[in-house]
Amino acid sequence: MLDMRPDCERCGTDLPAQDPGAFICSFECTFCADCANELDDLCPNCGGELMDRPTRARKLHEKFPPATKRKAAA
Repeated sequence: MLDMRPDCERCGTDLPAQDPGAFICSFECTFCADCANELDDLCPNCGGELMDRPTRARKLHEKFPPATKRKAAA
C-alpha cells in the first residue's frame, strides 16, 4: 500500500492523499506537479521516472490512513 506522503519533498507543498497533483517514483519519493515538471519527471533521489500518484478516497483514510510525516527538505 502506498504511504501517500503529505508533502512535496522539494518545496513542501501540501499534497493531500485525496487530491490529484502528486507525482511519485517507484520508491514513493513524492513531488508536486510544478517540481516534477522542473525535474523533467525524473526523481532527483534515485533517477527513476516520476508518475502520477493515484488518489485515496477520503472515506478510506480511517482504515488506511495516509502518512503524516513530512519529507520536505529543511
